[in-house]
Amino acid sequence: MGTEEDELSVFRDRWKQELNKSTKAAKEKEGYFGDQNKDGSSVHQSTSFWENQSSVSQPTPKEQPEYVSIAEGLLDGRSGPLLDRLEHERTRTRKRAPESEAPKTDAPPKKVNASQKLLEQFLQDLNEVNDIPFFDVELPYELALKIFNFLGRTDLGRCAQVSKSWKVLAEDELLWYRLCLEEGFQKGANISDSPCWKSTVRDCRNTENAVKSNWKNRVGSIRHLQYELGKVLCDVSSCAGLVIAGYTSGDVRLWDTLHWDKFYLKPTHSIRNETPAPYASHVRVNKTIAAAAYENGCVDVWSTVTGLEPIHQYQHLQRVHVLDLSPDGPALASASGPDVRVDAPDEQGYWRSQSLVQLPKPVDGVLVVPGKRDIPLVTAWAGESVYLLNSRPEEEQEPRVLHSVYGHPVTCVDTSPSRAAMGIKSCGWGMNDGGNKIQVYGLESGQCELTMGNSAGDFTCVNLRDSGPHLLLCGNRDRRVRVFDLRTGSSVLSLYAHHMGVTAVQADDWRIVSGGGEGLVIVWEMRIGAKLWEMHNRHPVRHIRFSSSTLVTANIPDEKSPRGACITDDDLTAHRRYRGLICHYDFSMDSSSQDHILPICRSNYAESSGYNYNIGLSMPYDTLSGP
Repeated sequence: MGTEEDELSVFRDRWKQELNKSTKAAKEKEGYFGDQNKDGSSVHQSTSFWENQSSVSQPTPKEQPEYVSIAEGLLDGRSGPLLDRLEHERTRTRKRAPESEAPKTDAPPKKVNASQKLLEQFLQDLNEVNDIPFFDVELPYELALKIFNFLGRTDLGRCAQVSKSWKVLAEDELLWYRLCLEEGFQKGANISDSPCWKSTVRDCRNTENAVKSNWKNRVGSIRHLQYELGKVLCDVSSCAGLVIAGYTSGDVRLWDTLHWDKFYLKPTHSIRNETPAPYASHVRVNKTIAAAAYENGCVDVWSTVTGLEPIHQYQHLQRVHVLDLSPDGPALASASGPDVRVDAPDEQGYWRSQSLVQLPKPVDGVLVVPGKRDIPLVTAWAGESVYLLNSRPEEEQEPRVLHSVYGHPVTCVDTSPSRAAMGIKSCGWGMNDGGNKIQVYGLESGQCELTMGNSAGDFTCVNLRDSGPHLLLCGNRDRRVRVFDLRTGSSVLSLYAHHMGVTAVQADDWRIVSGGGEGLVIVWEMRIGAKLWEMHNRHPVRHIRFSSSTLVTANIPDEKSPRGACITDDDLTAHRRYRGLICHYDFSMDSSSQDHILPICRSNYAESSGYNYNIGLSMPYDTLSGP
C-alpha cells in the first residue's frame, strides 16, 4: 500500500507541474471542446459551462495546458495518450522505489482557478477508478450495438444519459424495433414502418397502461349485440374480433366488432327452403373460417373472407353433439353419437374428410389441438376415456387412448400445443383418495405428468391454452375458481364467488374472468386475489373471451322452448327473459365520449325506461348531477 500511495503522490506532483507550464495549443482540435475561435480560446459548450459555473467574469486563457489536451482526447474517445502516460508512469516508478514522500513547500498557496479545480476533481476520479471504462475504448459501432442489444428499456434510457456517443447507440432504431416486437406491440411490422420506434414503444405502453386502468376501474363502453323477436340464443363463439351466434330459428349471425359489420351467414337449409328450420345448436369461428352444426346433423362451413355462401357442407346421420374448430387453421371436428369426423382442406384447397373414427361410447366432447400441423390432431373424450386422433385419410389407425380409468368419468378437457388437462370425477372408492382431481398429460409421451386438486365438487371447466405461462385455471361446482402452478402442481389461488357453480373461465398474466350458472360475470385481479367488478344477467354464462381491450360474454338459456310464454309475440319483456344475451365490452373507449354510450346509459335516473343495465360502465355515480 505504501508503494501505491507513493506512486500516486508522484503522479499528482507531475500533473501539478504541468499545470504551471504554458504550451501552445494544438492547431487541429476536434471533439468535446471544439475548435478555437479567432482569439485562440475554446468555444465549446462544455468549457463555457464549467467556466460560467466558477467565474463568469474570468477570461479564457489563450493557451491551454497539456492536461486539457489529454482530457479532450479522453472525452473524445482517443484514450491512447492517456494510457501511454499512465503506463510510462507505472514503469518509471517500478524501477526506483521512492525513498520518501514528495517534499513539502512552504510557499504561500496560490490562487486556485477553475481549471485547477477541474484537474483536482479529475485526479480524484482517477483515484476511484481502477480501469478505463469501456466507452473510452474505441469499438466498432456494430460491436457496441450488439452489446446494447442485451439491454432493456430502463437500461437503454440510463445509458443514453452517459454521453453523446452512448445516446446515439441507445436510441438506435434497431434496438427499439426489437423491443417493440418482443413486448407484443406492432406485430408483423417492418423497421421502416415507424420513423421513431422509441416513441412508438412509449405510446404503446401508455395505451396499454390506460387500458389496464380502464379494466380495473370498469371504464369503457358496453354493447349488446342485436337480436330479434322469436329467436332464442343457442351457442356463441368469438375469435380475433369476430363473434358468431346460432339461434333456434336456424339463423347464424356473424359480427365483425372491429368495424361493426354484421351479416347473416346463409345456411344450407335456407337454400333448400327446408321447413321448419333446424336449430343451430353449435357454432365456431376463427380468423378465416366459420362453422355451424344443426339439430338435423348438417354441418356448414363458411369463409369469413370470401363470402357468405357455404364453402363446405356434410351430413351426420344423427344430431351433432359437439363441434370444434382449430384456432390456428382450417380444421373442423364434429361428433354425432360415437362417431368423430375430422374435415380439412387438401393441398389444392378442397375440403374433404380427413378421418372418421367410431369410439366405444357416445362422445361427450372434441377439441382440435392448437398449433399448425400437416395433419389435424384431435382430442375426444367419452365416458371415462380420453382419445387422441391423428390418422391420415388413407390409413386406418385405432385412436390412441390417452387416459382411461374405469368408474372415473371425465368432466372437462382442454389442450395446449403440447399438453392436455382434464377434470376427473372420483366415484365410490375413489373419493377416499382425495376427491376429484385435475390430471395433465403430455401429448407426445402420452404419460400423466401432474395430478392436482382435491375437491369434493366436479370440475366443470378447465383452461390451459389461454392461461398465463406455467399456470392452469379451472372452475368447479363447489363455487370456486382455482389456479394451479404447472411447475410444482400446487394451488396458488382459490377464489370463491359463484353460488351456482363456475361455468366458464379465462385468464392471462394478471386478470381472471369467470362466469357462473347464476349469470354472474366477475373480473379478478390475479396477483392480489381481489374482485375488481362484476356484472349480472339472466341465464348461465356459457362463453367468455377477452383480449387486451375487449371482453365478450354470452348468457345462453338452457330452455330453448320456454313453456307458458310465447316469445314470438311482440312482448319485449318476455323476449328479454328467454332470449339470452351477448355483451361486448370495449375498455379502450373514453368514458367521457358520448358517441360510445348507449342511449339508456345517458339517462338522468328521472326516466322510467330501461331494463337491467349497469350504467356504471359509462357514467360513474359521482359524476351525476343532483336532483
